[in-house]
Amino acid sequence: MKIQNPVLRGFNPDPSICRVGDDYYIAVSTFEWFPGVQIHHSKDLVNWRLISRPLNRVSLIDMKGNPNSGGVWAPCLTYADGKFWLIYSDVKMHAGAWKDTHNYLTTCDTIDGEWSDPIYLNSSGFDPSLFHDADGRKYIINMLWDQRTYKHSFGGIVLQEYSHEERRLIGKPKVVFEGTDIRLTEGPHLYQINGYYYLLTAEGGTRYAHAATLARSKNIEGPYELHPDNPLLTSWHDPRNPLQKCGHASIVHTHTDEWYLAHLTGRPLPHEDKPVLDYRGFCPLGRETAIQKLEWRDGWPYVVDGKQGSVEVEAPKMEKVKWERDYDEVDHFDSTALNHHYQTLRIPLTGDIMSLTDRPGNLRLYGKESLTSCFTQALVARRWQSLHFDAGTAVAFQPNTFQQAAGLVCYYNTENWTSVQITWNEEKGRMIDIVSCDNFAFSQPLQGSEIQVPESAEYVHLKVKVRAHTYQFAYSFDNETWTDIPVTFESHKLSDDYVRLNGFTGAFVGMHCQDTSGTGQPADFDYFTYKELK
Repeated sequence: MKIQNPVLRGFNPDPSICRVGDDYYIAVSTFEWFPGVQIHHSKDLVNWRLISRPLNRVSLIDMKGNPNSGGVWAPCLTYADGKFWLIYSDVKMHAGAWKDTHNYLTTCDTIDGEWSDPIYLNSSGFDPSLFHDADGRKYIINMLWDQRTYKHSFGGIVLQEYSHEERRLIGKPKVVFEGTDIRLTEGPHLYQINGYYYLLTAEGGTRYAHAATLARSKNIEGPYELHPDNPLLTSWHDPRNPLQKCGHASIVHTHTDEWYLAHLTGRPLPHEDKPVLDYRGFCPLGRETAIQKLEWRDGWPYVVDGKQGSVEVEAPKMEKVKWERDYDEVDHFDSTALNHHYQTLRIPLTGDIMSLTDRPGNLRLYGKESLTSCFTQALVARRWQSLHFDAGTAVAFQPNTFQQAAGLVCYYNTENWTSVQITWNEEKGRMIDIVSCDNFAFSQPLQGSEIQVPESAEYVHLKVKVRAHTYQFAYSFDNETWTDIPVTFESHKLSDDYVRLNGFTGAFVGMHCQDTSGTGQPADFDYFTYKELK
C-alpha cells in the first residue's frame, strides 16, 4: 500500500506531526474557524481521521473580531512527561507593518480530553514551537517579527528557555538562525538527532515559492550550518508537479525506525481543456497536508524521489488500519451535538445562536449579523474536500423583512462568498434569491427573476453542485423535482490565490441565518448533505 497525497484533503495547513508509541497525530492550523486546531490520528501514516479540536472554549481562544485569516496559526503538537503539549498563536492583526500575534501553551493527558487553560508565552512573532531537550529543559522557538521600515520584517528564528514550573519564559531570547536568501523564514521545529540539533523552517512565503529549509548545529544556540542541498523540500522549480506550494514541514521517526516528513501542499485546479494542472493557478481546496519519506545520507535527511514531493509514497512497514468514515453523507441532526467536521466562525455558537433541541431533528440558527461580520455570525459549515461534490439542505424560514435571510452558502471569508437563500420582498413575499460577494463587490444575479416560494412549502430544499472550475445552485419544493438556477460561479474565487490582502484558509459549504433587523428570526435546517462524486 502507498501513501496517497494529500493525506489530509481540503484546508489542513501547517502540519505538526507527533508520535506517541505506535500512534501518530497531526495538528493543523484553523485560523478564524472555531473550535481551533484540528488534530488527526493514524496508526500507519496512510489512513487518517479527525480525532480532536482542542481549542473548544473561549478561555482557550477568543477570536471575536479577529480579521479574516487571523486566529490560530501554525500549532505545534508534542508529547513529553506523560502528556500532550500544544503551542499556538492567536493572530489579532496581520495586515500592514505589524503582526499582533499572541502565543500560548496548553496541555492535556489525552489527545481528545479537556485541555488546560492557556499559559501566555510571548507576542514577538508567530509560529511558536516547543522543544523538549534530552536534559529535561524546554525551549520555545518562533519567528521574530520586525516592523521597522528599514529592516526585513522576518527577523529570524528566536530561541528562549521555558520553565513549566514557573509557567513562563526565562532567560533572554536569542536569534539563532537568520534564514537563507529565500527569506520569509518562519514555521520552526527543532529536533535532536544523533548528537545534532536540526532546525527545520519554512521559507519563501506560503504560496508557490514555498520551501522547507534545514540546518544543524552541535549547540542549540548555533551557529547552524545549512543542508548541503538546501532547500530540503520545494516544488517551485517544478511547475508541473501535482503537489505545489510544498513547504512548512515537520519530521517524525516511526516506531519501525523509518523517517517521514509531513508538509503543506496545494493542488491547483485542472486546466479547463486538458487533464493537467493549471500551473501556478488557484487552489480552492486550500493548503492541504502531504507526507514524504526521508532517507539519511552523510548525516542529513533527503526526500525520497525528489525534493518536489510525490503523490504516491512508500508507506512505512507497519500494519494498515483503515478508519470508517466519521460523518454521514446525510446528517439529520438527530444528535445533541454537531458532528466534528462542522465548524463556526470565530466563536462557539451558544444557545441564543444555535440549537439542536429547540426543534428536535433540526439545526436551528437564530439570525445574527451578516456574512460580512467578524463578530457574531450564525453559520455552520464544513470544508470542501473535493472538487466534485454535491451539498445541500432543507430550510424552514419565515422572514418578514428583506433584512432576514437563511440558506446555503459557499464561503471563503467575509469578502468572498455566494449564498442561495430564502428572504422576503415587499412585492413578492417569501422568495429564493442569490447574493454574491466577490472581493467585497456585491451582486444579486437573480434581480427581477427571484423565485417565489409557495405558501404551502414549509421547507425549501437547496443544493450546490461543485464541478471543479464552477459551481451552481438548484432548488426544490418537494425534494424530488429539482430546478437548476441558471447562474454559474467560479470556484477559483474561493481560494487563497484570488482573495485580496492575505488569505490562508480554503472553501467551505454550509448553512447560515442572518437578521440585521436585530430580532433574531430563527431558521430550521432539516438536514445537511455532503456527497463526494467519483
